[in-house]
Amino acid sequence: MVRTEISLFLKNAPGELGKLAKTLAQAGINIDALTIQDASQYVQELFRARGKSLKRIAPAASYGSMRKDSAEFALIRLLVDQTDKAVDLLARSDYVFDVMPVIALVIDNKPGTLAKMAETFGKEGININYVYGSALPDGEKSLFIFSPEDIEEAAKLFAEP
Repeated sequence: MVRTEISLFLKNAPGELGKLAKTLAQAGINIDALTIQDASQYVQELFRARGKSLKRIAPAASYGSMRKDSAEFALIRLLVDQTDKAVDLLARSDYVFDVMPVIALVIDNKPGTLAKMAETFGKEGININYVYGSALPDGEKSLFIFSPEDIEEAAKLFAEP
């Protein structure tokens, strides 16, 4: 199933995640999935992408500054139950964010299920940019979020009948 993921930069400081979660909770918005990474990892990926593609993503002088500044922020990716409401709220609250489609799959929580999903992408020649997930409360299912390079082809693979 295609869902909309919200990616945002959050100051890497005590209490900031709590503030974001409280803002969403007070609006009645539930977080279905979330992952956090140091934003400097994201910037390092930009450096690698620039090297591979030989395209300049940002001016060369900006990279040193970006690397230094990125250590002060975390990259948050989340799925919520009311995306439009969350986007409006985040915009009004001055968060810096972006949205993108991802594939959200509820799969069996047992050995080999993730392997089967990943192999399905691979057999169709669809690269996975990143993935995150965890077990659902009942423990028998897991929710995994995949960010494939080709969202349209991936959506066809996992279309619900």
